[in-house]
Amino acid sequence: MKTDFLVIGSGAAGLCFALKAAAHGHVTIVTKGEMNECNTNYAQGGICSVTYAPDTFEKHIHDTLVCGAGKCEKQAVELVVRRAPELIRDLIEWGTRFDKTPDGRFELNREGGHSEHRILHHEDLTGAEIERALIESVKKNPNITVLEHHFAIDLLTQHHLGEFVTRHTRGLACFGAYVLNIDTNEIETILSKFTIVATGGCGNIYSRTSNPVVATGDGIAMCHRAKAITENMEFIQFHPTTLYNPGEKPSFLITEAMRGFGAILRLKTGEEFMDKYHPMRSLAPRDVVARAIHHELAKTGDEFVYLDVTHKDPDSVRSHFPNIYEKCKTIGIDITKDWIPVTPAAHYCCGGVKVDLNGMTSVKRLYALGETSCTGLHGGNRLASNSLIEALVYADQAARHAVAMLPKVEIQEGIPDWDFEGTTHAEEMLMILQSQREMQSLMSNYVGIVRSNLSLKRAMRRLAIIFEETEELYNKTKPNRELCELRNMIATAYLVIKQGRELKESVGCHYNVDYPKE
Repeated sequence: MKTDFLVIGSGAAGLCFALKAAAHGHVTIVTKGEMNECNTNYAQGGICSVTYAPDTFEKHIHDTLVCGAGKCEKQAVELVVRRAPELIRDLIEWGTRFDKTPDGRFELNREGGHSEHRILHHEDLTGAEIERALIESVKKNPNITVLEHHFAIDLLTQHHLGEFVTRHTRGLACFGAYVLNIDTNEIETILSKFTIVATGGCGNIYSRTSNPVVATGDGIAMCHRAKAITENMEFIQFHPTTLYNPGEKPSFLITEAMRGFGAILRLKTGEEFMDKYHPMRSLAPRDVVARAIHHELAKTGDEFVYLDVTHKDPDSVRSHFPNIYEKCKTIGIDITKDWIPVTPAAHYCCGGVKVDLNGMTSVKRLYALGETSCTGLHGGNRLASNSLIEALVYADQAARHAVAMLPKVEIQEGIPDWDFEGTTHAEEMLMILQSQREMQSLMSNYVGIVRSNLSLKRAMRRLAIIFEETEELYNKTKPNRELCELRNMIATAYLVIKQGRELKESVGCHYNVDYPKE
């Protein structure tokens, strides 16, 4: 199969790129599940954009830089913030509906780390509304082919032409991908002029995550194997408030907008505690709130704290958070009368595949977008609701850049088909699941909200064993989704641990007790 643009992933970043590029060439989207199985669909809070005074670009830039703990790339921050209103207009043209006040103005929320109300939203299901509009637009576009239930296994480079490549190979380029058709179990070779990896995050390397089960670090791992540069992988953001409901996966998110609305974090005793940790109290940046909850739970031995919104008007609570209200009702909690039990969970990867201002990786003809990428916007800690707008801005940047080069690029011929020789069908599903649980356990216990040099060393040592066992199984097994996902999660976990060991300070989401903050 040949295409101008191969987009791997069907979240906001991938679909936005597809819609922009389709006016200039043929786009093929591959996604391993249904189109709406992505992190975008689970984003509750909203999307940032400076909209009304007294907010300004300078304030949004300042808030992002402060939250990023000195690790942001200022050019990336300015690019996203200043181009945000334009991309919001595109979303609206594609059919996205944002909530408005009775006088017709956008109803703007405020979340942790923000100095102003600047978050557009659709009830508490903003991501799902954006994804709906994008999917409907994609389905109407005759220049876009969507292949659901197709799992990208590996990116194609000069390595597949028999060359020995490293990260320093001059002219290293991407020519497409090997893609597993999950329904037929066949592996197809898709050749493309440009490849766009937008597969989302890696939350499932941890036992407890707000991410859907598809978030297994596939894009980061594929780009890493293709010798693309990654950075800032140690900065895994834990969302402070997911619903405590043992056994539920993914963990149900209680949006930060609820704290922006006035909800208060409390211990089981009813005591407020965030005033001990930050002047913004319950609206402090996520890393501060997550560590504060972690610290309090370590002292008390409890498994959760509470989020209290019972002091707010009940009708207003129900209208602002209908999805959360209905979800909590299913487990016997009326959020207008009862406190909500919450606990932190792995939420967002602030690092990823390093890209420039056009979303281009260190490998030619290969772009990374959304949570797969590291643009430098987030630095050491993501400012709430910056991720969706980052995805859209960089998708637009990448589309402009790729389209400009399209006439100069040819399909690379001569790539061999996948070699099945010496492999068998997997029969050891139990082994795969057990290895996955072991990896998630060691990441949660040793590479979580609080880390140490010893915990990171132990994690790396134990992960090496799981890696060797998995590679042995992979080399003698016909690829299947579960085995490939495990392999990708191990590669992504390795990068988190490795880059965490290299950072000799506590900053942003990375807190190492051996390097305490001043």
